[in-house]
Amino acid sequence: MPEKKPHVLFVCNTNGGKSQLAAALLRQAAGERVQVFSAGLIPALHINELAAEVVAEVGADMRAEVPTALTEEALRAADRVVIVGEAQVPELEGVAMERWVPGEAPSGLATERERMAFLRDDLAARVAALNAELGSTSH
Repeated sequence: MPEKKPHVLFVCNTNGGKSQLAAALLRQAAGERVQVFSAGLIPALHINELAAEVVAEVGADMRAEVPTALTEEALRAADRVVIVGEAQVPELEGVAMERWVPGEAPSGLATERERMAFLRDDLAARVAALNAELGSTSH
């Protein structure tokens, strides 16, 4: 019987930026060894273009993704639920959730692109640790 793949769900407010960035980075790091999903409390109309650009700079892709609404079913299906940022996700009995609060970009980062790249790098470090914890290795 094949081993069950870990199922990770990233959640943020709109599912257009932070959670999609984290999901793209984990997909890149873990490949097919982890099932990666993302969702938002109030889905945006489209992916944050700047987020898609900066994640592409490190070889990950989120351009094909579509912001998706968070459901109780998605929360219950996940082995790991990671809330990225300040989204207020309702607690569910039996569903463990953790929160990643990305660091504040240094004031010297003047442009939106620089701040987004800082966010990407912060999330990439957290994703690398999660990937290692899940027992995946880069491919």
